[in-house]
Parts: sequence; structure tokens; C-alpha cells
Amino acid sequence: MKQLYRALPFVLSVGLFGCGNSTQDNANAAGATVTENKDNFVSKLPDTAPTLKVAMTGDLPPFSFQDDYGNMQGTDVDSIRAIGEEQGFKVEFYKESWQDMFDSVESGKRDLAISGISYKDDRAVRYGLSTPYFFNPATIMYLEGKFDIKGLNDIKGLKAGTLEGSKEEDTLKEMGSSVELVSRPTAFLAYQDLVQGNTDVFLYDMPVLQYIIKGYPEHKVKIVPYEAADAPSAQQVVLMAKENTKLIKSVNEGITKLKAKGTFKKIEEKWLGAAEPVNKTTSTNQQAS
Repeated sequence: MKQLYRALPFVLSVGLFGCGNSTQDNANAAGATVTENKDNFVSKLPDTAPTLKVAMTGDLPPFSFQDDYGNMQGTDVDSIRAIGEEQGFKVEFYKESWQDMFDSVESGKRDLAISGISYKDDRAVRYGLSTPYFFNPATIMYLEGKFDIKGLNDIKGLKAGTLEGSKEEDTLKEMGSSVELVSRPTAFLAYQDLVQGNTDVFLYDMPVLQYIIKGYPEHKVKIVPYEAADAPSAQQVVLMAKENTKLIKSVNEGITKLKAKGTFKKIEEKWLGAAEPVNKTTSTNQQAS
């Protein structure tokens, strides 16, 4: 499986990265040779614009991941930058684990988190969630020829993998002993479990699965969404502190404006390409963006 780690080195990345010169400062402090920073984004805002601290995992493509230079890339990087440009604030990225994202926002250490975060009722009670900006349905992935799965009822009796703390993990827990749950700390490890035969199915967000399979055309799989377009849990949101009503209002205003401009659709097409049928065998030679 060495090929898997070469193709997606960002899955194993660790450390904290911010915008500007922070990556270079970290490298200098470690005595490493600094290479050219390839992040070409330039804010149009004045130097006096406020800078918000943004938490993201940095290991969950296409939402957020790091390039060879440590720069954050992905749909959520582009989305929050676009919202900031629209609303007058710059952003600074910090790589954190999935759970640490939530804790750092709640404690005030970070201003917001954005990294493939889906709406959940318990999150809405505890945190300030934005209006939806991206359709992010839960799906079932399985190897072609092994099963004929149409929905959740068809995975009963199977070994199901997913990401720790995800909405899919909640769904599998609700199914109780009818499935054998295998939770992993990263989506890519759960994908490895599937292709190595350690699990029968892999439940996770459709954009992530679409992105992963583009890099591994040798594994023929099927992905079946099981959430409707209007399902609350299929909506992706920005997470903020509950009491930060000013920021919540600003982010929501930005999302509304960018939806009207078609900005999020353009970001989606940039990273995922044109929409393809997902209830058929998915195998492509196109490499991940």
C-alpha cells in the first residue's frame, strides 16, 4: 500500500500552519531549507482588515488539505476566503484534529471552523452554525460485484467503516447490533479498510468519496447516497461560537451573496468537476485535482 501514501501525502501531514509567512517561519525555526511558497492567493482587502483564525483538519480532501508547501487547499479554503473577501475579513488557517476544531472554536482559541462540517441538531444547540453553503450528502461506498446495495437497510449484517465523530458514525450507532461499526481517525484510513477487505462498506460524505476514487481508478466501487437534497444533515455549514452573533450574521450574509453569484458552484466544479451519476459503478482515470 505504499502507493496510497505517495498519492495522498497530506493525509499523514502534521503540524500547525497559518497564512502569510508562518510556514516559512516554522521551517526556519526547524533549520529546514525553505522552498518557494506556491499559495498564489492574494487578498484584495486592505492591510487594516481584521484577520480571523480558521480551524480545519487539513487532511480531508476535497474540503481541506495541504499541498507540498504546507499551504491549505480545497473547497472549504476557497469558500471561507470568498466569504471573507465579500465581508471584509482575511483568514488565517490552523491545522487541527477533527475534535480539536470544535473545542478550539468553543474556547475562543479560533474564530471559526470549516472542514466538511455537516449540520447536526446537537451541534446547532452547542455551537453557532451558519446557513448551508454546500450540499454534502452521506453515502455508502462498496466494491463492485460484492453486493447490491440501494440504501441503509441493505448494509445490515455487514462490517461498516466510517470516520470518528461523523454524522455517518451516528447513523451506524443508531443501527445498533445490526451492523459492525469500525470507526477510524481519518477518512482515508477508512477507505483503506474497504479496499483491503477489512470492511464491507464505507459510509461517508459524497464529495470526499468522489475525490478519493479519482486517485485510485484501479479500485472499482459504487457509491450510493442515502440523504435527500433537503435533509438538514446533508447541508454543510461553518461552525462558530454560539455567542458570536456578529460573526454568525456576517458569515451568513456572505454565504447569501455568494450563492446568488454562483461562487460556491464554481468552487465545487473546480475541485470535483461536472456532476456524475453516483448510483453506478464509479471508475475514472482522471487524477485528483
